Amino acid sequence: MAFAAFVSFFPQLVAGPIERAANLLPQFYRKRVFDYHQAVDGLRQILWGLFKKVVIADNAADMANVFFNAPADYPGSVLLLGAVFFAFQIYGDFSGYSDIAIGTARLFGFDLMRNFAYPYFSRDIAEFWRRWHISLSTWFRDYLYIPLGGSRGGTWMKIRNTFIIFIVSGFWHGANWTFIVWGALNALYFLPLLLTKKNRTHLDIVAQDRLLPSPMEALRMLATFGATVLAWVFFRAENLTHAFTYLKGIFSSTLLSLPKAMHFEEVGVHPAILVFFLAVMLVTEWLGRRQPYAIALAGTALNGPFRYAFYYALVLFIFFFGGANQQFIYFQF
Repeated sequence: MAFAAFVSFFPQLVAGPIERAANLLPQFYRKRVFDYHQAVDGLRQILWGLFKKVVIADNAADMANVFFNAPADYPGSVLLLGAVFFAFQIYGDFSGYSDIAIGTARLFGFDLMRNFAYPYFSRDIAEFWRRWHISLSTWFRDYLYIPLGGSRGGTWMKIRNTFIIFIVSGFWHGANWTFIVWGALNALYFLPLLLTKKNRTHLDIVAQDRLLPSPMEALRMLATFGATVLAWVFFRAENLTHAFTYLKGIFSSTLLSLPKAMHFEEVGVHPAILVFFLAVMLVTEWLGRRQPYAIALAGTALNGPFRYAFYYALVLFIFFFGGANQQFIYFQF
């Protein structure tokens, strides 16, 4: 009975986190009583997940679709912005679902594993993959990478194993060459760190004891984010021709040019409003980067009026600025 409940546990059934039996099965045998603080914490995480999904991901999807659907119509600077919007779309969609699933499980007294740990604050691609879709990354590590030999052995074995795990990860997302290239590109990003034994350099939290990152940390975060944005183009593109056309458009002579006035009747919110919401999300996550999710301390760090004003603001943003009703991306995988 417990095993049947484990494999059918609805909060994480469709899109994760990909729970291990060793963590979740014992919780079905544990006696549970209603925990008010755990329930409130779960609701708070659900609220943050809904904000990331409905306000960030869905609006970013509307904007990214405009540019990806007709890359020949826009200069490189705008296409780059479209790729950035897709990067936040996929983050808001994936991590938003995880927050909703984890928060829902907490309402029933279950603790699911953390699945995203502010990956866009990473200082290199190895740190990014320790922070992005943690349950899937660790599953591939434990059941594929380590059995293949991991990083033991010679240089060629390390290269082989790295390409296998990233390409299989790409193939897991879909039987399309775009996902394979996306995985191979991430392997190319990761290999220099692995071969120089710098893949475990950044194990701490960025700006651990400071409010702001150092200039070098900021540059590393920007470079890592830029690399992931370019890789996401392959993830979003319909085929390789589409991906290379889009990238060619980005790196054209118009990359540094200012775009002409554009109209956005097709999208739910103006780009300036979306940028505002992205700033809200990034600032909130930066301030809460030491916590399991961004607003985990909102119940204690803010006094009553400010705390509830913040909650109400998120609810209003969700109701009045939510994008078009879009299916979670991970439902297709």
